[in-house]
Amino acid sequence: MTLFYRLAADAVMLIHLVYFLTVVLGLPAIWVGIIYRHQWARNFWWRCGHLLMIAIVVAEAWAGISCPLTEWEHQLRVLARQETYSGSFMANLVHNVMFYDAPKWVFTMAHTLFGLLVLISFLVAPPHWPGIRKSVETN
Repeated sequence: MTLFYRLAADAVMLIHLVYFLTVVLGLPAIWVGIIYRHQWARNFWWRCGHLLMIAIVVAEAWAGISCPLTEWEHQLRVLARQETYSGSFMANLVHNVMFYDAPKWVFTMAHTLFGLLVLISFLVAPPHWPGIRKSVETN
């Protein structure tokens, strides 16, 4: 059973990492897509989903609650009798990559500023509403 919990914890961590990478890499991808006029960069569902993803992160940070994925992974690691980390997924990732520990407010501010960038991008280069096609002029 310990193996099951360890694999489940790894799966949750992988889902969390994909979520993180989607939010972080999604913004520059959207900017590049808009600059080069790629249709996917204006896709309504992709853009709304991306905005919602960062909005959830910002809301959790401001509410002072841990991400449910972090909590779930932690619980599974305890059941697997594995070592767990303290703090948030993001704080742990930054610590492991940059060997830097930051106070919680730094991550709240970073999440908020990143969320504002996503929102500004959403407003400056809005997505195309579904079902509405740009008219193509023919000569």
